[in-house]
Amino acid sequence: MLVEISELRRRIRAAIELAKKNTAARRTRTDEAARDYAKFLAEVGVPSVQQLASALTGEGHLFHVATPAESVRLISGSSPDDYIELLLDSTQDPPEVIARVHRGRGRRMITSERPVRERTAIKDLTEEDVHTLLLEELSPFLG
Repeated sequence: MLVEISELRRRIRAAIELAKKNTAARRTRTDEAARDYAKFLAEVGVPSVQQLASALTGEGHLFHVATPAESVRLISGSSPDDYIELLLDSTQDPPEVIARVHRGRGRRMITSERPVRERTAIKDLTEEDVHTLLLEELSPFLG
């Protein structure tokens, strides 16, 4: 049995309208996440990474902090290709702060990503979350 063309067109219009609403809502969430992330970087992310780098240097492990375009990196002093970077992943819905770990292993480079803290709003991330993540990911750099 075929569906009436008028019914099919009504359903198509409803689907189009829903898609527009979903797109607008996602754009709103992404804009809010970008604002929260900028605040996170300034108030939590960069200061936490700087604090950890300072403590590591005090323990005899040289690390540098860099702030390339809207991120913060903890870079190994022994190899500039080895770093842990915090950045906003806006491909997720909702967007989240992730850590990208990039390190050399012989001739090949290994990159992995994970959220700073699973299922946590950007505005709720803390210094402790950043320190915990970095300490978990630092092991290969310290050995």
